[in-house]
Amino acid sequence: MEHPSQLNVSLIQSDLMWENPTANMEQFSRKLEQLYNHTDLVILPEMFTTGFSMNAAKFASNKDVIEYLMNHATKGNFAIYGSTMFNDNGSYVNRGFFIKPNLTFEYYDKRHTFTLAGEEKVYKKGKKQVIVNYKGWNLNLQICYDLRFPVFTRNTQDYDVLLYVANWPVPRINAWDALLKARAIENMCYSIGVNRTGKDGKDMEYNGHSQVYNLLGEELIGHPWENQGIKTVTLEKKHIQDLRKKLRFLEDRDDFNLTL
Repeated sequence: MEHPSQLNVSLIQSDLMWENPTANMEQFSRKLEQLYNHTDLVILPEMFTTGFSMNAAKFASNKDVIEYLMNHATKGNFAIYGSTMFNDNGSYVNRGFFIKPNLTFEYYDKRHTFTLAGEEKVYKKGKKQVIVNYKGWNLNLQICYDLRFPVFTRNTQDYDVLLYVANWPVPRINAWDALLKARAIENMCYSIGVNRTGKDGKDMEYNGHSQVYNLLGEELIGHPWENQGIKTVTLEKKHIQDLRKKLRFLEDRDDFNLTL
């Protein structure tokens, strides 16, 4: 098993074309191609093929999105994480796919459906936590609204990184900034969030603020980042090891059983 000391992670912050999977996949193809052989992991926004739409009956994908991500992962020699509305044998889920360059993959179904938008009426809730091991790093897969529920991500498994993909709008962006930072500090891990920009089909506006926080809650990319683009950061395993050895906060965490 690989245990590299560094992991290069690329965040793609982008506008999304409303309910237009073909156009969105075309635009992300151009961006992903720029990263071929230049990074270890690429993160896309939530529902990157459609925007945060409840029209799953018309636009939910199945194997085509997996093939799309696999194609880029193998050509680019990197892993990809992003979510899409997905048709799982007749039931719809907001599914985050983590595709590795060797074409193996794992997936996480969004646990906390966003009731304010009626997401729970269309998409089934996920029933399990998913922590992926990639290049010796343990990555906890999350989606948007999950960010508001710290118990679900309490670091009892000693994972290294939290990965959030989102469509988090401007009116509540302060919560995004604060909670993403808090998750890093309280769990003694890197916390990464990739949000979209632009305006969706319901006139909801998004201004990005994608960010990477280290274990001390320090920003690793410029803030606020509100334009479209790609930013790459390098995560350091030594940063985790040294701080967890020096600041043994995780050893004082409460014991509990999580019921899903």
